[in-house]
This record gives sequence, C-alpha cells and structure tokens, in this order.
Amino acid sequence: MSEQNSLLQNHELPAFDQFSPSEIEPAITQLIADIKATIDQVLANPAAATWESVIAPIEQKERLLDNAWAVFGHLNGVKDSPELREAYGKALGMVTEFSTWVGQHEGLFKAYQAIHDRDDFSELSQPQQEAVRKALLDFRLSGIDLPEAQKKEYATLANELAQLQQKFSEQVLDATQSWSKHITDEADLAGLPDSAKATLAQYAKQKDKSGWLITLEMPSVIPVLTYADNRAIREEVYRANVSKASDQGPDAGKFDNGPVMTQILEKRQQVAELLGYRNHAEVSLATKMAESPEDVIEFLDELADKAYPQAKQEFSELAEFAATELGLPDLQPWDVSYASEKLKQKRYSISQEELRAYFPAPKAVVGLFETATRLFNVTFEPAEGYETYHPDVQLHNVFEKGKLIARFYLDLYAREGKRGGAWMDECRTRMKLDDEQTQIPVAYLACNFTPPIDGKPSLLTHDELTTLYHEFGHGLHHMLTKIDVKPVSGINGVAWDAVELPSQFLENWCWQEEALAFISGHVETGKPLPKDLLDKLLAAKNFQSAMAKVRQLEFSLFDMHLHMKSDGFDTNSIQQILNSVREQVAVVPAIAENKFQNGFGHIFGGGYAAGYYSYKWAEVLSADAFSRFEEEGIFNETTGADFRNIILANGGSKPAAELFKEFRGREPSVDALLRHNGIHV
Repeated sequence: MSEQNSLLQNHELPAFDQFSPSEIEPAITQLIADIKATIDQVLANPAAATWESVIAPIEQKERLLDNAWAVFGHLNGVKDSPELREAYGKALGMVTEFSTWVGQHEGLFKAYQAIHDRDDFSELSQPQQEAVRKALLDFRLSGIDLPEAQKKEYATLANELAQLQQKFSEQVLDATQSWSKHITDEADLAGLPDSAKATLAQYAKQKDKSGWLITLEMPSVIPVLTYADNRAIREEVYRANVSKASDQGPDAGKFDNGPVMTQILEKRQQVAELLGYRNHAEVSLATKMAESPEDVIEFLDELADKAYPQAKQEFSELAEFAATELGLPDLQPWDVSYASEKLKQKRYSISQEELRAYFPAPKAVVGLFETATRLFNVTFEPAEGYETYHPDVQLHNVFEKGKLIARFYLDLYAREGKRGGAWMDECRTRMKLDDEQTQIPVAYLACNFTPPIDGKPSLLTHDELTTLYHEFGHGLHHMLTKIDVKPVSGINGVAWDAVELPSQFLENWCWQEEALAFISGHVETGKPLPKDLLDKLLAAKNFQSAMAKVRQLEFSLFDMHLHMKSDGFDTNSIQQILNSVREQVAVVPAIAENKFQNGFGHIFGGGYAAGYYSYKWAEVLSADAFSRFEEEGIFNETTGADFRNIILANGGSKPAAELFKEFRGREPSVDALLRHNGIHV
C-alpha cells in the first residue's frame, strides 16, 4: 500500500503530480493507526514518562499525518473538485475524531501531567516546557475531565462541527461561482479601466462566451463597484454579492447557510457548557491574550467611540459630494465605493487604478523579497525541479548566509476552483527529526489577484500590494522560526490575538518612500513611483480611514456578541445581533437582503470564531512595534534583528505579551494605531 500511495511516502515536499483523491482515505486510516500504535507503545513502557520517551516519538508520527494533510488540505482550497471535496470531507471527519480521541486519552494526559510535575521539568528547554503547558490546557479543552458519557457527546459534537464548518465554506464557494452576468454591450462597462475589462473578457472566454462576464470573484466585484458608471449594474452586482449563500437574492435558498450557522452556534454552545464555560467566547479566549469577553468588548467599544464620530463625518461628506457632484441624492450601498473613488480622485488626484502600472506583480514580489532581506538578513531564490499543482504556482527557497532555511509556494492569482481571499498556510513545520536532522519550514502563500492576460503581467493595486505583504508577514513568522519543538514552532502555539502581529506589521513598508523606491517599477519604463504620486498616495492614505475602521469593528463586535450568547440561536436572532451592532458603529446603511453573515467564513468556516477582534488587537501591537522602526530607522539593522530574534524566531514558545514587551520595552499603546490611521481623539 505505502509503495503506491504518495501520501504515505516521506516526501520532503508535496508530491502533487503523484497525488490522487482516492489516496486520501486509506492514507489517513493508516497514518492514524500508526500514531495510535505509537501512543500505546510509549504508554506501555513502565519507566517514568519523559519528553524523550513519550512526546518525541509521538511527534515524529504526527509529522507524517501533518505532511499528508498539507497536500490535500491545501488542494481543497486552491483546486476544488467533486472528487477531492468528497474525499476531504471523509478525511476531515476521521482526523477530527482522532484529534478528540487524543484530547480525551487518559493515559496520555497522565503522562503529560507526570512530565510537568517532575522535579526536573525546569531542565527541559523553554519551548518544551511551553509545549507541555499548552498541551495540558488543550486536554482540558478537549474534555479530558468529563465523565465517559459526556466525553462521547463532546466527540460527536466536535465531528459534527468540523463537517458543518466545511459545509459552510463549500456553500460560500458554490454560491460565489454560481452567479454571473454576461455583458455583450461594452457601453454597459463604461467607467471600468481596461485592466478590469480585460479580466472580465477573460472570464467570458473561459466559459466559451463572447463579450464580458461579471462574476462574484473579487477581481470582478471590486472594479465593478468602484468604477462602473452604470448604476443599475453596480446595484445588481452588489445585491448578488451581499446576499450570496442566503435565502435572499438571485440564488435565494439554493446555497443557504442560515440553517448551517444556527447549527454551528448551537453545537459550539453545547461544547462550551460541557466544558464548564458560559459560552463559546469564554472557550475561545482560554488560549488568547485577552482575559475575558467583557475585556474584548470594552476594547472594541473604546476604539468605536474614538472612530465613530469621524466615520460619521466622512460618510456625511461623501453623501454631500455624491448629491452635488454625481447626481446621487440618495446614496446607496452600491454607490459608496464608486462615489468614494470619485471623491478621492478629486481631493488627491490619485486612484488605485492609476497606481497599478507601478506595481506589476513580478516587480512587487522582487521588492517584497528585498524588503525582507534588508530587515531580516535573508535572501530568496526561485527553486528548480519541483512538483506543483498549477502552472502559476512558484516555489522559492529562503537562505541565510548561504544555508537553505525555508521554502514557500507562491500562488498569486484568482481562478475557478480556488476559494476567495488571501491566506498563508503551513506545508511543513520546523522540527527536529529522529535522525537529528531538522525539517525546514515550508509555507503556502495564496492570493486572488487579477491573473496575467495575453502575456502581460498582472498589475496590482496598492491595496493588493499590502495584501501581499500581509500574507508574507505570516509566512516569515512561520519560516524564520528558530524553534525545533513542533507545537510551538513558527505560528504554532501563538496566541490567536497575536498571530496577526507580523502580518499587519509588514504592511507598513508599503507606505514608506525608502521602500517604495525598489518595490515599485512602472510596467513599461521600470521607473519607481514618482514623488508627486507618492505624495498623493501618502496624503490619501487615511482617506475614509475611520469608515474602514468602524466596518472592521462591526465584524469584530458582531462576532464577539454572537458568541457570548448562550441560547435562542436562529437566523432571526443572528440578524438582530448584527442589526444592533450596526446601530452602534455602522455609517453605511444596510439593505434588507444584506446577509453578510452567511458568507462570514472567518468565524463560521475558519478559526476566528470569537476571535475576529484579534485583527484589531494585533493592529495595536503592529502599529506600536512599527513605531520603534519610525524612531530608529525603517531599515535599521539592529531593530530588524531584534524583531526577527524576539518576535519571529520564538514562535509560540513564549507568551506573546512577554515577547512584545521584550521587543518594545513596555506594554502596548493604542496611540500609534490611532496616529497611523489619522483618527483624531
């Protein structure tokens, strides 16, 4: 079996060319059986439990499961197919069941506890000690203290939750790909830049249609809502987008996530009560920096109080401009991006579209690497002779003083079968192998930028450039770790509300003149962004920043209030919580069929449930961390080395608050964030 099954081979990198969805179930079955056998074996040893006798052998077997999952788990997000989806769903159930089995294994828990209670526990390395402490917390959050019947109930709930969350994500993807609008008259696309029209023409060509095809992929939606002069088309696209995966809109009921959300919330609450918590928010915060849901609400409310008055003023100015200059006396949600772009151009004579020519994707990537080289003293080279899952995907090697220390796959462009958004995921985690070699970290970096068309490079907006830097910040956190203990290596074990620190931190260089000099390069001349455009870009940086801030606060408050609720879950109560939050912080009115929550994958399909606030929390940390570079020089070698050696290198081996304080020399302050956002208090 193992000779034929690529997932059972110990490949240094994923063997994408050899992979078949039919391999998943037998591979996962065998890999889980191997780990269970190893657990039985180490626990049968009558000698006292130690790291070397118990934890190390299990980690070596778990690595093989992780590496297999890194193949099809990633492909499930970037190359969807009915066969892969079905096989992935089965594997997800098996792995969830196994994870719960491990989390409720009395013998294993007692072994970890015995290691923790040993007199020589302090002689373990700091990362090993932290890994044991985190494991003991995870045991308790997996129901280790529950009576047998309730343990079984927990296991059932955990498996059902995993399947429901996967179903939520699948229905968002299906709803996104279900809707399109075929355009045959170019006049309907008046106002759209040529690059956007070329993308829509390519979408049409891919479906064997003439003309142009508007879809719900972001490279289609954003340009239409921002530039299309045809208000009716803007409205149609907006309504289709905000109602997707719901009981409203053009596909009403077809992929409705309403019942799925209700079931997810009910089961999360049941798990919370089993574990002795009042609600899921308390469960979520057990592993985060924030102390309590009430503390998070207080933090978000404080930011809202500071941002809302300015956001209201910004929207009022936009409405007045739309009425007097654009003939839109009744500014609607589908007009906001369009009117905002017109107002921005009038005030600053700059647009995202104008900036595109200076950020061809290949040049932006080279500039990204140069930024990391100057900051962290590492270099990058394209790899050769590797297997891939799509021609657009490139593998890069990371070197330090000539030594290979990490690798990453760069997957930049939107395509059918690839879920929306941008993300970093683990392919391989740094850890010591049982032959004393080190498995180097490998990352996946995925975005959804407009693909190259007719041999011409993809041109990024400045917003897309910051997205690229954001995901690469996550990647550096994973790749530049110096920790060899898997549970706390790289992003593993990092408090969820600190995991966005490196990503948001790196975005700052997209706004620095010294960095933009080599990040930018005109697609035709190669010349960097000229001073006049840079000045306009910087002047426009905080255009409607308060409106953007309250939009994110709306998501964060909705998420936390929703998961502080303990009963009465149904689609109406979900909507009521969102409406209540909108009354507090929203300045753009929502239409009745706006079912944003039905596509909120972060909290219903991903890992951000009762954790979306972490973007705001980490913004405070990242702005404050960057302020040290502002004081000492944005490419100061010592400061860059400190950030790498304290924040990036340590991964989850020390508490995030402790690492931040070590880097900054004090507790974090919100002042830098408000200043960077141009919010006047």
